[in-house]
Amino acid sequence: MRIKHTARRSSPPSRHNRSAARLRTLALVTGLAAAVALTAPGTADADQGRPFSARDLKAASNAVLAADVGGTAWTVDTKSKSVLVRADSTVSGAELAKIRKVAGRNAGALRIKHTRGKLTRLLSGGDPLYASAGWRCSAGFNVHIGTSYYILTAGHCTQGYPTWRTALGLSIGPTAYSSFPVNDYGYIAYTNPLLPHPSNVNLYNGTYRTITGSANAGVGMLVERSGSTTGLHSGTVTGLNYTVNYGNGDVVYQMIQTNVCAEPGDSGGPLFSGNTAIGLTSGGAGDCTFGGVTYFQPVVEALNNHGVSLP
Repeated sequence: MRIKHTARRSSPPSRHNRSAARLRTLALVTGLAAAVALTAPGTADADQGRPFSARDLKAASNAVLAADVGGTAWTVDTKSKSVLVRADSTVSGAELAKIRKVAGRNAGALRIKHTRGKLTRLLSGGDPLYASAGWRCSAGFNVHIGTSYYILTAGHCTQGYPTWRTALGLSIGPTAYSSFPVNDYGYIAYTNPLLPHPSNVNLYNGTYRTITGSANAGVGMLVERSGSTTGLHSGTVTGLNYTVNYGNGDVVYQMIQTNVCAEPGDSGGPLFSGNTAIGLTSGGAGDCTFGGVTYFQPVVEALNNHGVSLP
């Protein structure tokens, strides 16, 4: 049984839409390397001093998308009237120059910062969710439609509609729905009646947190992330509505930015605040030794698009 898609995120300009149907070995998320942000050389333009309108900022943001440089993430910051761009260590000076060139007269609105590490989704071994296609992810939240239960996880995990098993080799069920790129969420159907589907998340310290509801993120919100590679880590929401370009046409929109670390195999794991579901681990660059920046798919959108409820 597949979940019926009843709504979807507003699509980006059609020339930038990417097919989510292709199947390949995916690199699953990582937490971003210690976010040591340095102003990129040459980001100051002669036109930087002029005020930028909402139209200018939208045009500058579209220009970053059109430049199509993998390893970048950006959002429009209306408070500072600028477009905040994060570039990972793989982005070259020539690529930054390309972004500014495409932005043209609005290049001065770009505030480019470097982040150590590579922005990506990374494959790793471990539990708890193993795909028949050969990769491993983390469970996000248990949800349901009526009496049918599903695991909500990352869409780049469910791409290609694999079947799933637990670390003990027990069958879970097939992928029921997958959305990636543009969005980054998917649903795995529980078809094994022997498996429970509790309304909690694993804190990896012998205890669990009951999830009682969902909410949208806010800048400054205190959050925690649970994942099968690195366990439990905490931090704050540092930005909203980020567009993230993982490269090779994999661009996702309206993502939550945090300073919570993550590593390979944490993909799809839950982001929560107290007892409230906030997001699903999508990607980043770095590790939990140095810290970093990690991006999350908003959970409210994934629930509302399909009429799915938390247990």
